[in-house]
Amino acid sequence: MASMTLGSLVHHHHPSIFTRSSSLTTLKPIVINSKRTVSSSSSSYIVSSSIVTKKDNHNYKSSSFDFMSYMVSKAESVNRALDLAVPLQEPLKIHEAMRYSLLAGGKRIRPLLCIAACELVGGEASVAMPAACAVEMLHTMSLIHDDLPCIDNDDLRRGKPTNHKVFGENVALLAGDALLPFAFEHLVSATSPVVSPVRLVRGVGELAKAVGVEGVAAGQVADISSEGLDPNDLGLEHLEFIHLHKTAALLEASAVLGGIVGGGSDDEIERLRQFARCVGLLFQVVDDILDVTKSSQELGKTAGKDLVADKLTYPKIMGLEKSREFAEKLSRDAREQLLGFGSDQVAPLLALANYIANRQN
Repeated sequence: MASMTLGSLVHHHHPSIFTRSSSLTTLKPIVINSKRTVSSSSSSYIVSSSIVTKKDNHNYKSSSFDFMSYMVSKAESVNRALDLAVPLQEPLKIHEAMRYSLLAGGKRIRPLLCIAACELVGGEASVAMPAACAVEMLHTMSLIHDDLPCIDNDDLRRGKPTNHKVFGENVALLAGDALLPFAFEHLVSATSPVVSPVRLVRGVGELAKAVGVEGVAAGQVADISSEGLDPNDLGLEHLEFIHLHKTAALLEASAVLGGIVGGGSDDEIERLRQFARCVGLLFQVVDDILDVTKSSQELGKTAGKDLVADKLTYPKIMGLEKSREFAEKLSRDAREQLLGFGSDQVAPLLALANYIANRQN
């Protein structure tokens, strides 16, 4: 298939350059090309990852990596750390509500991204664990609030009743509110002293930006404001703004935070930022595709809710096939950012990009 710009996929709009704020480096304009460089086995997810060296943009050395074993192992470690970080104590009701959503399972992609980024730049997983937990606390906060009747009004999350359905809207709201500051408290109090205060403060700033008006909050407001509007009037740039903020920002912060506490150089951290931004947008494109192609039982959450709410989505603007092509391009772009890193260290992140691109829930 010949290369094409995304503008040729969506006749009336050309994509934005991937910019969230003046402090972030812009990505190149999106160009679609269907050539694949990573393959996976759907049964075991032992991934053949593109790594290390290149003669040109598409010829890489390959190595097998059992991503599912890696993901399960890291998720178990994160779950244990979260359980210890938020014990059941007085006042019981709010701690029960916090733990209900925080320990409800899930793929733990954001903590995994944080840990893998730390390991990539030479840090230890144990050093990244408080940061990984902080990221997951913030993600959980956003899910609790997102499910509330005043926003998405959802009844199902990770295969279970949503927090407000179990504890009531008032306690759910407060549980999310409590997780927000506690994430930062945990990050600064539990992080190893091997991480310098300068790096820790830098990490706090990245995380705060990701959930505030330069991140999740901005994306949520733009998403709410676009409901029911004609997609032809809003277009792809508006949709990218929503998801670069609502979804990609926290994934980006996860990788950047891992790179910071792991001792990464500015160049390494910037490459992690660009990788995670592509992966973050990829996550949302795939999420939009799954919302219209899978059942609620398969997803573990309410399927088709975006369609019912008349929300702006990639399939709604681009169509299903063009959305899939876009996801393929983002996956490839993400992997391009990791060229030159060592094969053992880079394998988890390469496999993660492939996993997100091919996930089924």
